[in-house]
Amino acid sequence: MRFPAALIAILALAACDNREDDGVVDVAFIGSPEDAFEQGLRIGPAAQHIRGATHQGLVRMNSDGQVVPAIAERWIVTDDGKSYIFRITEFDLPDGSRLTANSVRDSLVRTLSRLEGTSLGLDLAKVADVRAMTGRVVEIRLKSPMPGLLQLLAQPELGIGGEFARTGPMVAARSEDAVTLEVMPPEQRGLPPQQDWEERLRSIRFQSVGAQAAAQGFAQNQYDLMLGGRMQDLPLASTSTFARASVRLDSAIGLLGFDVVRREGFLASSENREAIALAIDRGAIASALSIEGWNASYRIVPDDLPTAVAQAPARWEGLSLDQRRNRAAQRAAAWTSANGRAPGISIALPDGPGSDILFERLKADLGQVGIAAQRAENRRSADLVLRDRVARFAGARWFLNQFNCKVSPQVCSEDVDFLVSLSVDAQNPNEEASYLAEAEQSLTSLNYYIPLGAPIRWAQVRSDVEGFSENPWAFHPLFPLTRAPI
Repeated sequence: MRFPAALIAILALAACDNREDDGVVDVAFIGSPEDAFEQGLRIGPAAQHIRGATHQGLVRMNSDGQVVPAIAERWIVTDDGKSYIFRITEFDLPDGSRLTANSVRDSLVRTLSRLEGTSLGLDLAKVADVRAMTGRVVEIRLKSPMPGLLQLLAQPELGIGGEFARTGPMVAARSEDAVTLEVMPPEQRGLPPQQDWEERLRSIRFQSVGAQAAAQGFAQNQYDLMLGGRMQDLPLASTSTFARASVRLDSAIGLLGFDVVRREGFLASSENREAIALAIDRGAIASALSIEGWNASYRIVPDDLPTAVAQAPARWEGLSLDQRRNRAAQRAAAWTSANGRAPGISIALPDGPGSDILFERLKADLGQVGIAAQRAENRRSADLVLRDRVARFAGARWFLNQFNCKVSPQVCSEDVDFLVSLSVDAQNPNEEASYLAEAEQSLTSLNYYIPLGAPIRWAQVRSDVEGFSENPWAFHPLFPLTRAPI
């Protein structure tokens, strides 16, 4: 995704920020003040960034979103794809304990147990066993091959060491409403001692603040980097901060659409729920939000995933927007004739100017086919509720796991869950893809979810910040940001 060329031209003319380097990178993450301090395994994006900086896993993500070594120096995958063998770095942790293959295994087993019943736990369902083979070798055995395993092992929740024995590469301390992060000495990260290792390293001051306060603080040189921007906040990027900053949009993979949580009245039938999806002009949404290159989608599972083999059939193939709207209008008219009133729906959206723009766009689209839309006061009173989440790995199973009955009981199907469970045990990629394609087709036919496209994630970054890059996971590691510019 990118902003129009005229706005990019404005960015290209930006001058120096005139901000004195105090050796600290100030990061604002859009959210509530306590978001950065969440504990446990079910944590939000702000706390995930802190966890990823202070608890390394076997592997981690770099700023480009690629998997790179962390505690594991290297690894191999057996020819059948069912065993990953990691050679770890053995070293003493800050709490005095020693990181060994046994402690890594124990940490992973404990985490996998605690993740049961969560969407991440479902994503890791192919893990059959974790073993410590020698003092420095850990093996993860799978029920069937899984190309996305390394991406999952790089998730912050899979960091080794639990709550106390922190494995770095940074150490965090809370100071009022902010978290200060400092780079740990090399020997505490399993590296040889190095002279002058602190040269050209910055510390990070991280805090979670509301979108308006973050945008205002960035405009006033209070922050070097603003993370966590979403669709509802996007217009806040179109302010005077363009004179001094670059707006960066991640080409994120994931889900942005509506759960049909109340299936009554017009929404009681699958055909009428589909009418909502038929009526929406997804290209007009991108135009209204002033973004180009947004990956709009009619499907639950995007059709451009790199791991796809077999896929569900294309939806509404050969139908133009006018033809789709004619079909939707016919269904709305039939319901009006049978009930003596036009259909109406209520839509719940998060607060923010981007949500206001999206709602007006949806209201106009649905109005053209005879369906009245109103903004719900809250999620409890809504028929449609926004689902907005970035994927953990680029596989169809992640998308379908989001609608598992353990995770999303209002919008799920046990039959679909069964097909997905069969895919976990499938012994070859074609068989697995066939089960997943059938599962997607079955879930799509229910029309419990109305896809719009990929989630929208954006950031604002000053020109002197090193170590930031857009990536498909909208996860921006903090450790690379500690490099001071030359």
